[in-house]
Amino acid sequence: SEVLAAEAASCLNRAMAALRDIWEEIGIPEEQRLERTDVVKKHIKSLLDMMVAEEESLKERLLKSIAVCRKELDTLCRELQLDPFETEEESTILQMEKNLRTRVEVLQKQKRDRKQELKALQEQDRDLCDILCTSLFSIDSGSVPSLEDLDHYRRHVASLNTLKEQRWEEFVSNKRQIILLMEELDHTPDTSFERDVVCEDEEAFCLSEDNIVALQNLLLQLQARRALNEAVCAELRARIVALWERLQIPEEERASSAVH
Repeated sequence: SEVLAAEAASCLNRAMAALRDIWEEIGIPEEQRLERTDVVKKHIKSLLDMMVAEEESLKERLLKSIAVCRKELDTLCRELQLDPFETEEESTILQMEKNLRTRVEVLQKQKRDRKQELKALQEQDRDLCDILCTSLFSIDSGSVPSLEDLDHYRRHVASLNTLKEQRWEEFVSNKRQIILLMEELDHTPDTSFERDVVCEDEEAFCLSEDNIVALQNLLLQLQARRALNEAVCAELRARIVALWERLQIPEEERASSAVH
């Protein structure tokens, strides 16, 4: 800086010497030379004052930015549940402002990322709760979730997805068996639940715990009816065979009824 100041003074001295030579060559009187010199001095002083004012303004803007960044950092650290940000007190104003501003930008991105992930998880949660008829995950949507909150929410949504897959597989398997049993028993769905199971779009079926239990009960009822019918048929067949024996029905006539 001392070298630059010396060079600036040297430039000024050379310029003043050049001006004096020009004035002398022109023939400007001494009194006017002094006036012109004073004008030059005032012009230079005004220019330097303006430059100083601009740099002072820059300093004030930097200090104001530092104060704003500190305040915003305190808020972000509280929202993100982080330790307060510590600045290096020995750093320059310019470096401190840059460090604080950079940290604010980093934390703002973290806040946006957490809020976006929370929104995505809530959308998945709502969809799954509609399908499974369960309650939504309890979390404060108005605040920034902590990393632990997000982790719990992710695992909750993952468990719901697993439960949905399990119930879906059970629904599809039981539905297939129910349809086969109804055809075998010549049974027409006569309740709204049976029609929902057999006739409606599979994607529209609510995979609630109550519905899964009702589905299992329906399957057990149909299986019990088939077992009862089979028992009745076995008894009737035994009686027919006994009658054949008593009546001494030929094998040819018996064979004609074997299809039944």
